[in-house]
Amino acid sequence: MADELLSKQDIYDVIITGGGPAGLTAGIYTSRARLFSLLIEKLGIGGQAAITDRIENYPGFIGGISGPELVHSMGEQAKSFGMRTVFGEVTRIEVSDESTIKKIFVNDDPEPYQCLSLIIAAGHEQRKLGVPGEKEYAGKGVSYCATCDGAFFRDLSVAVVGGGDVALEEALFLTRFVKKAHVIHRRDRLRATKILQERASSNDKIEFIFDSVLDEISGQTTLDSVKVRNLKTGERKDLGVNGVFVFIGWIPSLSFLGDIVEKSEDGYVIVDKEMGTSREGIFACGDCCKKNLRQIVAACGDGATAAFSAQHYVERIKGEEYV
Repeated sequence: MADELLSKQDIYDVIITGGGPAGLTAGIYTSRARLFSLLIEKLGIGGQAAITDRIENYPGFIGGISGPELVHSMGEQAKSFGMRTVFGEVTRIEVSDESTIKKIFVNDDPEPYQCLSLIIAAGHEQRKLGVPGEKEYAGKGVSYCATCDGAFFRDLSVAVVGGGDVALEEALFLTRFVKKAHVIHRRDRLRATKILQERASSNDKIEFIFDSVLDEISGQTTLDSVKVRNLKTGERKDLGVNGVFVFIGWIPSLSFLGDIVEKSEDGYVIVDKEMGTSREGIFACGDCCKKNLRQIVAACGDGATAAFSAQHYVERIKGEEYV
């Protein structure tokens, strides 16, 4: 639950936007450094990790750990050191070259939260297919989370679009419920980690459709078929499925940021090795940053670095830096 009696008259040493693994790690580190820290999260603690069934590659957990369990522990750890939390959507940020104060507006409230340093840990959201029927059947057969919706497709056939780690992890999870999972991938080979490829290839409930894209989603009252197009031959065919699970990549969740800091052509925050952005006092970490590896362990490393950098920035402008 959100902390009570949070005053917007306070000036926080650091505000962290986003409660995924990167933001939670940043909160652990800033709170341990005794910075007055506030984390603002839109929905619930944990980000994408909170809806991940099993995380096998986070160090220290032989056999893996459930995503909800891992992020709950992170959240409790940050809270134990004094990090405060408020739930709401960051809609706007104001900064000025004449002041070190950053203003964070939440849920369009005209009164902002205020801070000396800001850590952006907003993460990213799933990319949509952009094909006919996707919007119309959202929640009626189209899903972006197998962990959330897989049980609704018990003994039915589904399509899984994508060829990366998330697509195969979710396809494997779906085999607990579905009769068949058709994995549609636009290339002739998968980009997922080899161990996931091995597991998926050996699962009788998974069928691969390579060199193909999903062109259209259709049905009567509920979704009942998709059109699949082979990119090499141009052939289009109907595939009878009752669900479509989309895992084709990500887009950063940074609509609130505007042009306050420099971003890449595809919309991610550009940071230096200290997780600093193009504007002094604003740092970024995790999946909202331009980077090659998007894994929980990497996000946690980013969060720790951003917190360390924010700590030194705050101490410097307060005249407390240890030199």
